[in-house]
Amino acid sequence: MKYSTLLASALGLVASASAIPLEARDVQTVHLTFHGGPAQYEMAIPADGTLHPTNNDIAVNLIETSDYNAGANCQFHTAGQATFASGISATGANQVLVGPPQPITGVSCQGMCVPTYSDCYRDYQYVGPCCAGYCAANKCRPWVPWY
Repeated sequence: MKYSTLLASALGLVASASAIPLEARDVQTVHLTFHGGPAQYEMAIPADGTLHPTNNDIAVNLIETSDYNAGANCQFHTAGQATFASGISATGANQVLVGPPQPITGVSCQGMCVPTYSDCYRDYQYVGPCCAGYCAANKCRPWVPWY
């Protein structure tokens, strides 16, 4: 009898916990600039894991973003074989180098990062990785100083 009472209580807790909806979270927007020689185009996409077609056939050799770590959190789709390498520009923007240059057919990004000068630690708890820099003294600092 005790066993069935405990089992019924446990099942009731599980049922009530599963009825609570998950917290809705804002999805970070990723701003990407695709460079191919003198030409370029821009995209702003949500970092929700959805594949977004670029609808552009410029042979891209460089992808740049100042507000997201695209090298770690994005997948770039091409028609052919390509190698992607992460880098940092002279101005401190995140870069993804594409070799050999070719059209990017689609991009998907997933995850989040912390903007520059925002808290990367709050109340001794890690908030997340910095978008364009490193964490020092609880703040995300830029790769390249502003002075």
